[in-house]
Amino acid sequence: MSKHYTIAVLGAGPGGYVAALKAAQMGASVVLVEKEHLGGTCLNYGCIPSKAILGSAELLHHIRHAADMGIEVPTGATANWGKIQSRKDKVLQTLRTGIKGLLGVRKVTVHQGRAALAGAGKVVVTKPAGAPEEFTADKIILAVGSVPTRIPGWPTDVNVVCTSDEALHWKTLPKKLLIVGGGVIGCEFACMMQALGVEVTVVEMLPQILPNLDGQVAQLLKKILTARGIKIFTGVKIESLSLGGSGALAKLATGETIDTERVLVATGRRPNTADIGLETVGLETERGFVRVNDRMETAVKNYYCIGDANGRCLLAHAASAHGVAAVENALGQGHEFKAPIPNAVYTFPEIGTVGLTAEEARVKGFPVSVGTFPLSHLGKALAVNDNEGFVKVIRHRETGRLLGVHIIGHNATECIAAAGAMLHQEVSVQDVAETVFAHPTISEAIKEAAEDALAMGLHLPPRKVLQVAATVQ
Repeated sequence: MSKHYTIAVLGAGPGGYVAALKAAQMGASVVLVEKEHLGGTCLNYGCIPSKAILGSAELLHHIRHAADMGIEVPTGATANWGKIQSRKDKVLQTLRTGIKGLLGVRKVTVHQGRAALAGAGKVVVTKPAGAPEEFTADKIILAVGSVPTRIPGWPTDVNVVCTSDEALHWKTLPKKLLIVGGGVIGCEFACMMQALGVEVTVVEMLPQILPNLDGQVAQLLKKILTARGIKIFTGVKIESLSLGGSGALAKLATGETIDTERVLVATGRRPNTADIGLETVGLETERGFVRVNDRMETAVKNYYCIGDANGRCLLAHAASAHGVAAVENALGQGHEFKAPIPNAVYTFPEIGTVGLTAEEARVKGFPVSVGTFPLSHLGKALAVNDNEGFVKVIRHRETGRLLGVHIIGHNATECIAAAGAMLHQEVSVQDVAETVFAHPTISEAIKEAAEDALAMGLHLPPRKVLQVAATVQ
């Protein structure tokens, strides 16, 4: 006889394992199924391994500029890729062990294997060894995540043409790397690999890198990366890719050919919803995504979908928040989830954004005023020799409400949390301007940009006011 649970969670990424912990905390009997490692893509093939390697790369970048701060470093500082990988693996193992311990303390039943729906309330788990196992549950939460997209017709040899899944665990570094796609993953890898001594070229089909972020932020990052020697093509399509030359040959629409040792395909991710038995319960998808409402409920009663698979926001922290919301609603104590989701890009300089860009606000018909403040005006930025970047604040000109904050610069991914909290509370830009920020900090620039949006800035030259004289007929 199969075992029965209150809640079953399929997938143990940042959405799934958090949902399982929350359900157990609320007193439910919980089962969690994961086909590979606890932590899912984020911990094992995404957020954490990339940031561990980026941490090493950024340190090396700063060491090479240590003389600017009066620190004499012997010439020839180099990266030991084997040790960088070893440290990264230790970080992953530590976090996996931590998640396992938390699930154990909460008495969550964990199955390793591939889960599939098998009719109303029923799940079948195919394990690496042994017979399939079956169980039932009152509520089922799909937290199956996403996988990197690959380009049809391109070579499939992952030793040459790969995705971030493989690249984060490379045994050796290439001398030349072509990155296809200038989004978040592509830009982070470009920063990382260039600092580690790889010759990097980025090709983005759209007019700007980081196409979903503020245009000025993207423009400044492109300028900074180009100055470091990274070649960036925007508005250019790759017509064909074939094995040959140093490893692969890419022919651009411009007629230029790029000879590279390896190719990283960073063109996005797709939902991992195929072959999980959705049809057995009548769940349909849209471009692979399982659509949900603000309670994370699917179109089928007692089934919820969180994280990348629902298509609302493909970010780990969004998945965790979705997981909590889904469980609270499943257990009758929930609410609609409408919190703003911050975006963090771990290039150096970092990028942190939350809310609307000025362009997005105008498309919605909002009258906006924009305030900006350069980090080069901040004492903290100058003191730590990281003064590239700015903060931009978007204000609704009629209501005064804060619509968005966009930061590029030192510690931007930490500073954006303050902006996210204020946006969540639906504060006015006046409220932000009146908030006292500690000095000297990078976050002070949020206050300064808010003051600029109100034409009240004290650490910027006065705004020019155009006076128009009335003409009397």
